[in-house]
Amino acid sequence: MITPGQTMDVLFTANQTLSQYYMLSTAYFDGFAEFDNTSAKGIIEYIGNYTPPSTIPSPTLPELRNATAALNFTASLKSLATPQHPINVPKNITRHIFIAISLNVLPCLPAGRTCKGPPVNNTETIISASLNNISFSTPKIDILEAYYRNINNVFTKDFPDSPELFNFTGDVTNISQYTTQGTKVIMINYGEAVEIVLQGTAIQSPENHPMHLHGYSFYVVGIGSGNFNNFSDPENYNLVNPPEVNTIGVPKSGWVAIRFFANNPGVWFMHCHLERHATWGMDTVLIVKNGSTPETSIRKPPAYMPPCPKS
Repeated sequence: MITPGQTMDVLFTANQTLSQYYMLSTAYFDGFAEFDNTSAKGIIEYIGNYTPPSTIPSPTLPELRNATAALNFTASLKSLATPQHPINVPKNITRHIFIAISLNVLPCLPAGRTCKGPPVNNTETIISASLNNISFSTPKIDILEAYYRNINNVFTKDFPDSPELFNFTGDVTNISQYTTQGTKVIMINYGEAVEIVLQGTAIQSPENHPMHLHGYSFYVVGIGSGNFNNFSDPENYNLVNPPEVNTIGVPKSGWVAIRFFANNPGVWFMHCHLERHATWGMDTVLIVKNGSTPETSIRKPPAYMPPCPKS
């Protein structure tokens, strides 16, 4: 199970009977939109004296909507956690962040405009997406430059550490589908031990969201279905050998808990790697402040920074 934006290095031992074997991939899909239901095949061919099979045996893969198989595979991934491949999982968390992931709508403005979002109460809308009910609005001046040069009115530092509580994966009939736009960032002190819980919701169209964080690899210490339970779920965290990745698929109507040390100062984009969702606003920015030394601070920009084209 691999999501958009993820990478995997896979090792296998060539210990089968001399022959040819398929390496096969098929789609996994748990949403409602159109998707490409095709497969890709490669052939593993042994070197040696044998008669190639008239029909290459094909592996049996889970049904394309088998969410349990997808979740179980992701939950089975582990780090090596050996002296040759050590890990350093944060244990004493100093910063807790809880982010609810949603597909939303925005008002169809100005009046008289034709919009293609799903109608709400017989009113046209613009389809949108959000993190903690904030649909990211991309500024005209990049946030890195604005932060580094103290340029005002580009972003605000009030991205909420948690959303308004509701039954995230249950009946959301009475929960507003509307969101609000903003350029809000998460401020994090250098050196903090950070835990972020990413919670899927049932608003609009629930599905798996591959969340990617620039600037960091993080440990996936927990993953599950339904609503995250702040009391019982951490008891089942894997703090011994969790996988270290930079992208993780948040299960449909489920959650993922990630941890990392904020030891890379800078301005880091966090977004869904379904690019359409990213363009709809399923993004935010983490700003990790400078440490106390030049080595733990943002590097100075080069003497000449090529400008972006105007068109």
